[in-house]
Amino acid sequence: MPKQTVFIKNKLGLHARAASQIVNLANKYTSEITIQKGDVTANGKSLLGILTLDAPLGSELLVDVNGSDAQELLTKLIELIEDKFGEKN
Repeated sequence: MPKQTVFIKNKLGLHARAASQIVNLANKYTSEITIQKGDVTANGKSLLGILTLDAPLGSELLVDVNGSDAQELLTKLIELIEDKFGEKN
């Protein structure tokens, strides 16, 4: 069950388009994914759940993935976040 802490680096934070990129990626895999910010935990395959995290620039998130393709999903998700969801700012 791989876990990793990651920081939101894009200027607009974890907004709707960024959250939808996470959901689209997560739904390509069979593994379950949870994303936690402080005391709030969200299903990584739920757009509404991710938006409830209210994660602006600099937020610390704990990503926890469980399943047969967990490591690959975690790697791709971290790449997406580190790439600032493809945003230039």
